Amino acid sequence: MSNQVILWTMLILPWITLFFMKKEDIKRFMPVGLLTAVTSAIIVESGITLRLWETQETIYPLNQMMPYVYGLSPVLSMWIMKYTYGRFVIYMVTNIILDIGFSYIFLPSLDNRGIFHFVRATPLVAYLPTIPHTAVLYAYQIWQEGIYVRTERLQQASVILQPGVAKYLDKDKQDES
Repeated sequence: MSNQVILWTMLILPWITLFFMKKEDIKRFMPVGLLTAVTSAIIVESGITLRLWETQETIYPLNQMMPYVYGLSPVLSMWIMKYTYGRFVIYMVTNIILDIGFSYIFLPSLDNRGIFHFVRATPLVAYLPTIPHTAVLYAYQIWQEGIYVRTERLQQASVILQPGVAKYLDKDKQDES
């Protein structure tokens, strides 16, 4: 399999899996997915600037950035959040296991294929930022949940406060008319 196929698969295939997630869950966890993409991009760019690692092969629109940052990382964080949100210890353990696999198996395999290369870093150096990154994402989702609940309350209150002409008819009144 060519490196370009691997890179495009890392970018596109994760987004296709969102067809299997409920629409409400996508709306609920998309902000944390987007934050994951932004913060991961910052981490990767910082590593490139500090010459900790370098990207040797990329896909066309992404100059130095691995497609992992915009494909696999945000979608995977959404799926993990969907199944572990509300259970912080399980969330952290799941992320620690996946991040160890990412740093010690996935990145070295990309290094062997000539896609990614550690310059002045080791898998441990790539792994260390993931622990606080994971905690920040969970804290952000807690904050988002507060906004989400507040928005639902406001929407319910706005239905109650609408003028009588704009209110929904009861099921019985709809049947009569």
